[in-house]
Amino acid sequence: MTEWRSLDEVALRPLPGRAFMAAGSESADHAVFQHEALRWQATFHRLPGSSWALHFDDASRFAAALYGAWHAGKTVVLPGDALAGTQARLRAHVDGFVGDWLESDAASPDDLPYAPCVARPLDADATRLVVFTSGSTGEPVAIEKRLRQLDAEVHALEAALGRGLDGVAVHGTVSHQHIYGLLFRVLWPLAAGRAIVPRAFFPEDLLAAMDGQDAVLVASPAHLKRLPAQLSWASLHGRLRAVFSSGGALPADAAHDVARLLGVPPTEILGSSETGGIAWRRWETEVPVWTPLPGVDWRLQEGVLEVHSPHLAGDAWWRSQDRAEADGAGGFRLLGRADRIVKVEERRVSLDALERRIQAHPAVREARVLLLGGARSALAAVVAMADGVPVPQDAMARRALSQSLSRHLAEMQDAVTRPRRWRFATALPTNAQGKVTEAALTALFRPERPAACWTLRESARARADMSLDASLAVFDGHFNQAAVLPGVAQLDWAVQLAREVFAIPPCFLRMEALKFQRVARPGDLIHLDLEWQADRATLVFRYTSVQGPHASGRVVFAHEA
Repeated sequence: MTEWRSLDEVALRPLPGRAFMAAGSESADHAVFQHEALRWQATFHRLPGSSWALHFDDASRFAAALYGAWHAGKTVVLPGDALAGTQARLRAHVDGFVGDWLESDAASPDDLPYAPCVARPLDADATRLVVFTSGSTGEPVAIEKRLRQLDAEVHALEAALGRGLDGVAVHGTVSHQHIYGLLFRVLWPLAAGRAIVPRAFFPEDLLAAMDGQDAVLVASPAHLKRLPAQLSWASLHGRLRAVFSSGGALPADAAHDVARLLGVPPTEILGSSETGGIAWRRWETEVPVWTPLPGVDWRLQEGVLEVHSPHLAGDAWWRSQDRAEADGAGGFRLLGRADRIVKVEERRVSLDALERRIQAHPAVREARVLLLGGARSALAAVVAMADGVPVPQDAMARRALSQSLSRHLAEMQDAVTRPRRWRFATALPTNAQGKVTEAALTALFRPERPAACWTLRESARARADMSLDASLAVFDGHFNQAAVLPGVAQLDWAVQLAREVFAIPPCFLRMEALKFQRVARPGDLIHLDLEWQADRATLVFRYTSVQGPHASGRVVFAHEA
């Protein structure tokens, strides 16, 4: 029988058994966790202010710092990453940063003399945590959680899903810096006395870490859909007690593949940063229904799911954007998003229905449709190819596939309500939590290179003017403080544009005399001068603007590699 501690007492009275396991065979019990949490409490007592941002890659250090901060009366802000841009955005909202930051504002307990603290049970209403949504439609939104909400949720998870999990080690591929990973990989195991294992990034590492253990796996659909079938997953059969998935829908074929490979049907959790957990379903049948977690009430209003639970911040009913229907036995089925009806030239289009139709094509494994803005809004589709179907590499092959898909849709969709733009890939783009975000999909349709205005085109010389717009995808990540045109992009553009004008051999051989003299930024009008030296198979390029020279160099080509 699992021993239990409420979250307000986790760091006070240690539970028997392991608390953390290192990547090898070393493990630490809950008494070690308690000791480390008290050391962090002493550290946070020295720090001014009330709100501190935490980021640790290591789950054990994170858990001890989290409880140390809480017992010192701090509100913990939990960003999804420790990038410089994230730190810059948060600086005006927190008093400092602790953990794996580029610039940390506090020393760790290892660097300070230890002053013992006396911890008391946490106040379930005063103890706060700020998490962030995944930002699927824009910037992440801060969501405040009280300890009372988190405690109610881990109790519900244990009541619904904890049977048969005594003595297991909790492995995961998801980050504890987000609400799903925080609950399943840190808070629930701490309350139940289960061992927490460092996060695994690669399937091979995950398989090796779970070998010979009684374990559970906390993963995302993105990870579970890509389990390599050639690995010896059968070695886990009988020892892997549960597989959890959240953050997005797990397709039925992927769910059944997971059950076959890992020997246990996956359990999906429905919820969000705002609501916490809502319901669960286990893939023991072809398409299981959703069962509400203990304490969660639900109802349908105009066919849309609404929920009321202690996991929410207030007492009001929360209206989702999920259409649903009751199954007649206390559960429900989801029917797609209510907010995915868009208008195209005054025509209503269901993006869910359009995606299902595209996915019925034999060349398609998965698809997402979105509405691109602009002077005339247009539908666009991103397609992940079915197993064994290659991604088309040249313009002719892409055009042929998009025409085939458009003909496939023509049986039920007219020209106005079919995607006009297509992108093809081996997999849909996902963020760190394994979610397919609208921002990532939209970025696939943004140009990386501005339109070239040719002012000279001769047999050996050419000149083009290009206006650098801030919306170009090539500026993403270069850099958060001030956007700069990457040098590798300048080199790539020079070669691309030169191939439009000159008969350049197919194989790149080497670069020579490459110089980057001045950065180019959004708003600049840059001039690209190209010279093709056919006798030497050499392209000479030079970027300039009214500010002076930006970059120059030579690229040598060959007919054979």
